[in-house]
Amino acid sequence: MKTQITELFGIEHPIIQGGMHYVGFAEMAAAVSNAGGLGIITGLTQGTPEKLAKEIARCREMTDKPFGVNLTFLPAVTPPDYPGFVKVIVDSGVKAVETAGNNPQKWLPALKEAGIKVIHKCTSVRHSLKAESIGCDAVSVDGFECGGHPGEDDVGNWVLLPRAAEELKIPFVASGGVGTGSQLVAALALGADGINMGTRFIATKEAPVHENVKQAIVAASELDTRLVMRPLRNTERVLTNAGVERLLEKERTLGSDIKFEDIFAEVAGVYPKIMVEGQMDAGAWSCGQVAGLIHDIPTVKELIDKIMGDAHEIISQRLKRFDA
Repeated sequence: MKTQITELFGIEHPIIQGGMHYVGFAEMAAAVSNAGGLGIITGLTQGTPEKLAKEIARCREMTDKPFGVNLTFLPAVTPPDYPGFVKVIVDSGVKAVETAGNNPQKWLPALKEAGIKVIHKCTSVRHSLKAESIGCDAVSVDGFECGGHPGEDDVGNWVLLPRAAEELKIPFVASGGVGTGSQLVAALALGADGINMGTRFIATKEAPVHENVKQAIVAASELDTRLVMRPLRNTERVLTNAGVERLLEKERTLGSDIKFEDIFAEVAGVYPKIMVEGQMDAGAWSCGQVAGLIHDIPTVKELIDKIMGDAHEIISQRLKRFDA
């Protein structure tokens, strides 16, 4: 299936694995790339530029296909070594970067000069247009269904994607709530040139996370996510657990007086406890509503092959029946 996204990144299938904290290691990225998609190593999870360089080298040993690096720009009192991360990405020869968070404009010249294609994650049309105006090559349009940070506009992909298609000149992928071949076809129909999947890739055999995490996703329905940190305007969609419900009770009790320090125990340092140790009630971790569509734990290749097979069958069989 050729689209502007497959051509842009030199991949076989229009499927991108989003950058995910404590999931986007070399094993995950290589499995997706080997299956024909675009695997992504999560830069900040590695901790330092030196460790990112090693992770990129490790991924190269596992795949000869294109893969990328996610770099999320976050406000912080002591920010990560972004210049160091960018230098490692450029020096490593990686040809794709998924940016997220704050405006990446400051870092684009160095990336573009190295011939790196940049796709920026956006939760609104206005942010997508900004990404286009500063020179991003593509956009990942992230609907309200997504795990992680859906922004504050609360617009689902059924409206957000065709709105993006109305406004954008650069290609975009549908992100948030995506995990099936039928959704790939729907995304193409709404103007996207591919899909970005996060939660769906966690429930695969190769995902380097604790088995408890995979089983929790399979067991969850579309009703089992919660929105936390709304009062702080840092909304995150997470899978419910005892820690998340404690956090929500604090939000209800403290109301507009709540501060980040009040929920520190439920959000800080949670990912290693959950993703590595399998402590499922430790606190808040990103998970999309697509959990309701996830019923198995296949290999990455089995998953991508099924998505593409289903998509081709829908296009060539089901949709043809409606062609007058």
